[in-house]
Amino acid sequence: MPDSANAKYHFASDNTSGICPEAWQAFDEANRGFHPSYGDDEITRQACESFRSFFEADCDVYFVFNGTAANSLSLATLCQSYHSVIAGDLSHCETDECGAPEFFSNGSKLLLAKTQHGRLDPADVQRLITSRTDLHFPKPRGLTLSQSTELGTTYQPAQLKELTSLAHQHGLRVHMDGARFFNALAALDCAPADITWRAGIDVLCCGGTKLGMAVTEAVVFFDRALGQEFAWRCKQAGQLCSKMRFISAQWLRMLGDDVWRRHATHGNALARRLAAGLSALPGAEILYPVDANAVFAKLPETIKEALKAKGWRFYSFIGGGSRFMCSWAVTEQDVDALIADAAAAAA
Repeated sequence: MPDSANAKYHFASDNTSGICPEAWQAFDEANRGFHPSYGDDEITRQACESFRSFFEADCDVYFVFNGTAANSLSLATLCQSYHSVIAGDLSHCETDECGAPEFFSNGSKLLLAKTQHGRLDPADVQRLITSRTDLHFPKPRGLTLSQSTELGTTYQPAQLKELTSLAHQHGLRVHMDGARFFNALAALDCAPADITWRAGIDVLCCGGTKLGMAVTEAVVFFDRALGQEFAWRCKQAGQLCSKMRFISAQWLRMLGDDVWRRHATHGNALARRLAAGLSALPGAEILYPVDANAVFAKLPETIKEALKAKGWRFYSFIGGGSRFMCSWAVTEQDVDALIADAAAAAA
């Protein structure tokens, strides 16, 4: 194995990339002069207004440091400790958040629904909602889904409406984990509202870090009543940034002038390029539709080991194959170099 100095983390995660130029510039601008603290500054006010314009809604917006906090605190607003949240069996809140949703909700139980290509199965969601109504079972009160999904697929607006209508019919609120929301939005090429509040989403965790920002996620309540006391929840959880302008300023840059679209479209396009190259290799198989910026490939062991020996880093912990993420910073040259190394191993 190569030493860490020669390791190529390009495709391990979209978290391994640096901060995009626009976010870096926003840091510089926010660093000038003196401003009120804890979000009482003009930059944060403008950032919140930019979200309202972006979604065409009078939404309530909060900024936290990371996705686990965004998801967990949001779900905690939907539930009491005796409630439950229905989540996909591969959902991040189930597999990768160390029990944080249960911790911050004081014990709300996660009920796992079956998924197909990462998307929730409506029939299984209904089964979980209606299977038991007695007081010995934690009452379902929330539904969480990911857009894009953990397998890199997306929900169409109609698919979202089917799930949210089912949830609302039974008194559940709907949370969207949007860690890669912008990649999904670019892929679907629709209005932001069409895959959020118009589709029945009550609260969205809007991912900033994976888009190229630093230490910032936005929690967007389309139902303002749900977020009425969210500021206190953030403070108690250590998620209230004293110099809020540094994490909110980045959003002004990213939501303005379609910066988000350029970075998300770039990552999506390179994922398709990578999938095309890998699928041409003998013994390789692309496991799921490449809707956004993730490629899941079943590769022969010889190819995987050869790539690792060349220093390439990628994960094989979800989806039954090797996962390659294409961030804003990945280039065509990076993609072509990985494909060339894989092809050499196959030969």
